[in-house]
Amino acid sequence: MDLAKRGVAIVGPGRLGQALGKLLAESGIPVRFVAARRRAMARQAARFIGSGRPVGLDSRQLTEAAVILLTASDAALGPLARHLASLRNDWSGKVVLHTCGSLPATVLRPLKSRGAAIGSIHPFQTVPSPEAGIRNLTGCFWAVEGDAAARRVATHWVRALEGIAFRIPPSKRILYHAAAFLVCPTVVTLMDRSARLLRLSGVPEKVARPMLAQFVGETINNYVMLGARRALTGPAVRGDWQTVRRHLNALRRYSPDVVPVYVELLRAMLRLSGQRPGRIIERVLRDGPA
Repeated sequence: MDLAKRGVAIVGPGRLGQALGKLLAESGIPVRFVAARRRAMARQAARFIGSGRPVGLDSRQLTEAAVILLTASDAALGPLARHLASLRNDWSGKVVLHTCGSLPATVLRPLKSRGAAIGSIHPFQTVPSPEAGIRNLTGCFWAVEGDAAARRVATHWVRALEGIAFRIPPSKRILYHAAAFLVCPTVVTLMDRSARLLRLSGVPEKVARPMLAQFVGETINNYVMLGARRALTGPAVRGDWQTVRRHLNALRRYSPDVVPVYVELLRAMLRLSGQRPGRIIERVLRDGPA
């Protein structure tokens, strides 16, 4: 039987682990074990996934699975790999994958030294809850890396989830993860700040959130269809520095913590539009309120 279709043990089943486990199970890839530090968490995750025997991290039953999928946090991954390696002297014929975006497969070296094929499979997608993961992980893009046997398993899974797999060098893994950071939690943070300014301006909260969703969604569509420079709009792009100064004046009065963010984004925006930000921003800040 193809290794990619054989039983998998999911270790550290948080939001991503639960969502991916359920999707794999529904794709015909049997989830045999679900392991967590607390047995109650393992039972809860197994219920969500719909299959898998809940066990503790010390259970040697984990090593019976053909593929071990580690969905723990980045910081926990190294210690977890060392712990699992101690459960079995010979890991030959086993594949161990992790789902951390910032770390290469080599973080699993303790398992490789005992014969396992190691790799990583990371979705370029946000998973704020297991339920959201069920929606978001199907058809998304996945970074796949590691030993050949591990890549084959990961690639098979991505195809089963109707996704697209791509490879990046292990040495560039942290840049890849930083790219994800720049366009996910930061966008949420900017939208929250924007919603706060909208509320201060009198827009009801029940209107602000769907209004921002429509606005940002269309901005994303413009970026995809037109590219970054052509998708840029706003007063800075058209050289309306009077409006920019008025923005800054209002922000200093009502939301001063946003001013440094506004200025740095303005610098990046001007560079993207082909302008030289140094003198322009210096003049805008020096001239003060319009």
